[in-house]
Amino acid sequence: MKGLVFSIKRYSIHDGPGIRVTVFMKGCPLSCWWCHNPEGISPEPEEVNEIKRIGKKEFSVKKMAGEYYEPEDIVALIERDRVFIERSGGGITFSGGEPFMQPEFLLETLKVCRKAGFHTAIDTSGHFPSELLPEVLPYTCLFLFDLKHLDPEKHQKFTGVTNTLILKNLQLMLKSDVEIMLRIPVIPGINDDEQHLFELRKYISEIKTGRIRMINLLPYHKIGASKYRRLNREDKMKDYNTPSSERMKELKEFFSATGIKVKIGG
Repeated sequence: MKGLVFSIKRYSIHDGPGIRVTVFMKGCPLSCWWCHNPEGISPEPEEVNEIKRIGKKEFSVKKMAGEYYEPEDIVALIERDRVFIERSGGGITFSGGEPFMQPEFLLETLKVCRKAGFHTAIDTSGHFPSELLPEVLPYTCLFLFDLKHLDPEKHQKFTGVTNTLILKNLQLMLKSDVEIMLRIPVIPGINDDEQHLFELRKYISEIKTGRIRMINLLPYHKIGASKYRRLNREDKMKDYNTPSSERMKELKEFFSATGIKVKIGG
């Protein structure tokens, strides 16, 4: 069994606790305006242009986004960093894209990682068939769960899908024993208006259980802008700005009223 991966990041500290290896899997059912990994949306390998610089000269080099791995390949990779992972309380995180787009590979890789003794986490949009959840729960220690917008119509506009299935899956997770980190992207002009923020804080307060260990506020950034040029795709966020550090501190205090620990960044 093989899975399609477009990037593997070692020594990651923003995708769950401790030092981690993050596996970015191809394929995503969403098309978020602010996506910083657009090369992960397509479920197929695709050719991208990479800019190389030698002195003052620039060269465009074509490369493939997407490489096939077997579950044992992934375990072999993280075994290299076992000492750092264990000492830091880290593990492996499956991200994307949307990991649930490759359910068989995800499940088998989770199994071998847990058998090898590694802490496992899934970074998910929440938009996946609910029947997949019971299969992965026994092998998943933590979910990093995105909450992008509570309004279903605005969620549809800015991500390409409604939030109905997403909120359903969150409720199902809250009934399990798995730990959850809620990740809220802060997108000025899209989901940071006062009305939505109050609704979001109220919603989190109402669903709060001991399973939600943290809220991560993720400020929008333009790091992925160059990728849209390399993929020859429209950058819908070119006229949007990043939130200031002062604004992020205000939001940290605002969401702390839920009684859940809040962190700026992953």
